Amino acid sequence: MLLQDTALVFGRYARQTLRAKFQILSGILMPLLYLLFFGPLLTDPPPGSRGSPWQVLEPGLLLQLGLFGASFAGFAIIIEQNHGVVERMRVTPASRLALLLGRVLRGTALFVFQAVLLVLAAVAMGLRAPLAGGPIGFAFVALPTVAPASLSYALAVKVRAPREFGPTVNATTMPAMLLSGLMLPMTPAPGWLDPLSRVTPLRYLVDAMRDAYVGAYGTYAMLYGTLVALALAGLAVAVGTRVFPTAGA
Repeated sequence: MLLQDTALVFGRYARQTLRAKFQILSGILMPLLYLLFFGPLLTDPPPGSRGSPWQVLEPGLLLQLGLFGASFAGFAIIIEQNHGVVERMRVTPASRLALLLGRVLRGTALFVFQAVLLVLAAVAMGLRAPLAGGPIGFAFVALPTVAPASLSYALAVKVRAPREFGPTVNATTMPAMLLSGLMLPMTPAPGWLDPLSRVTPLRYLVDAMRDAYVGAYGTYAMLYGTLVALALAGLAVAVGTRVFPTAGA
């Protein structure tokens, strides 16, 4: 029943996405601009990094794509609430977990597709990475987006207004992006900044993806990144599922 309900919700939102061609491409605009205008400035590998500058930059851009896209996914819930869609779906016999997972998985599929396009653009500009690095990178785009998307939907159900939702998301995603080392590794960070970075879960995902892009698959960074991604996804789905049945009751 859960799988069937999830597939129905996923299909509904996937069809909406396919009809909105601009949405499919607009999500990669920001990371693509970083790739085009910031990437050529990295003529040498940043301090404390391994591999080429492209192997440092591209994993960060892929995670930026998933982080920002998933974090703002809740805007769709706010619109649906204003039109009564959420209330109508909540009184159906569909599993509440399915109502969340169907939406989250639709977003995950979209982000992975966008990630493929971004990698192809990076390859055209000079990215070279081990063959297995690509699929591992896509997995690290897919799995970590589950957490911010689930929390984004949960937040949107609670706040109900874009003027409250947007600033809250920005206040959490911007520090996470800056402290995680998305653009540049945090290894040479000063003594006061490095500890702050290490309590940011996204940093472990960035480090894991960068190891994958240089062919280092059996490192502690890969292990920690995988564990953090799984833990965040499980916790966020649990929180999001608890909100869906009770919000607006």
